[in-house]
Amino acid sequence: MIEIPRDVASFAESQAPADVVRRQYLASARGDLAALRATLAEDVEWTEMAGFPLGGTYRTPKGVTTNVMERLAADWDDWTAHDDTYVVDGEDVVVLARYTAVHRATGRPLAVRVAHHFTVRGGRIVRFEQFTDTALVREAMTA
Repeated sequence: MIEIPRDVASFAESQAPADVVRRQYLASARGDLAALRATLAEDVEWTEMAGFPLGGTYRTPKGVTTNVMERLAADWDDWTAHDDTYVVDGEDVVVLARYTAVHRATGRPLAVRVAHHFTVRGGRIVRFEQFTDTALVREAMTA
């Protein structure tokens, strides 16, 4: 996981791709949708993997938070994306991570590995693609 620099003001304003992505994870963990939207470009393309319950591509910061983050919060308790390892190549950031949560309807826990591929330009996320074991997610959703 990338550490937050001691100079928090410069971290908050940094346009470095890894810093932008890290701010997105921190905002998500806090449930701060306004801060999360601030990391996204107006023309963002956010793709949840086919087979994932929210599978599809969402556009605009509001579209992403409404159709992904708010729906996850409605269906799961304590949904968290734990950003473990960052691999950065220019504007591309791949994060090896984990999802943990408990499905509200079934009470079943989820713990699954995930890879996220972000593209960051001009200090904003312009593209996101998720890779995960969708069968494990669906298993947690089945009573």
